Amino acid sequence: MADEKRDLGALVDKEIDGLFDDLDGLLKNADVQTVATARGVNSSIAMLVADGLRAYLRGEKERAIEDLSIAVEEITQRYKQGAKGDA
Repeated sequence: MADEKRDLGALVDKEIDGLFDDLDGLLKNADVQTVATARGVNSSIAMLVADGLRAYLRGEKERAIEDLSIAVEEITQRYKQGAKGDA
């Protein structure tokens, strides 16, 4: 039973990693970055959010907290600058 759970966990981790590797590649695509920039979205921050979500889904909560907290701080700062006309 423990081996089955371990095997299932490894399979799920592999699926999660594959999904987020695809997303990472997409976010690094020049066309996607152009559209994201036009929407006011920073691709580097989007990748950090994706990394944080990947960590959370893998049970790596400390890493998730760090990545997502940094992303929230950056998004908030950029939003406030944009509201002031500084961004």
